[in-house]
Amino acid sequence: MRSKAGVLELAVLGLLHESPMHGYELRKRLNTLLGMFRAFSYGTLYPCLKALLEQGLITEDDEEPVAARPGGTRRSKIVYKLTAEGKERLQELLSEAGPASWEDEGFGVHFAFFAQTRADVRLRILEGRRTRLEERLESVRAALARTRERVDNYTLELQQHGLESVEREVRWLNELIGRERAQQADESNG
Repeated sequence: MRSKAGVLELAVLGLLHESPMHGYELRKRLNTLLGMFRAFSYGTLYPCLKALLEQGLITEDDEEPVAARPGGTRRSKIVYKLTAEGKERLQELLSEAGPASWEDEGFGVHFAFFAQTRADVRLRILEGRRTRLEERLESVRAALARTRERVDNYTLELQQHGLESVEREVRWLNELIGRERAQQADESNG
């Protein structure tokens, strides 16, 4: 399973593929991409950037100082850019369609970069995610059936809410899978 660091690597490389960015801008975009419940601090982002720099996947360029700082010093901003090796690594990560790409930790990041992902890989990720959620549905339904009489109404409501959320995501995945298959069929017929 891909670690949080691996998910962050994919997200950073994917965002830098779109355009070079300052660390602050990159952090804002990561928080938007990954959602407010998975906010990244500079303490998480900068070690990742340092590792990517050491691996030669990104470079950093100093921009001209943009504003005077207190005390009269001027500081330049560092802009991070993807290297050719970084683009290759991004493509490698985007072609992965194993469990790490459909588990909760990695699915959203992979999905965010589906426009850059091959159709067959997108389909495998969507189908893997659906299978994982269908397995989760079975276990939640079984737990709900076992505990229905032993839990209070609020706990029961919370379990029901969780069940409905997973069912809604499975329906959404079914729609996406249907569209992906139809698009692939159109492309192979046309």
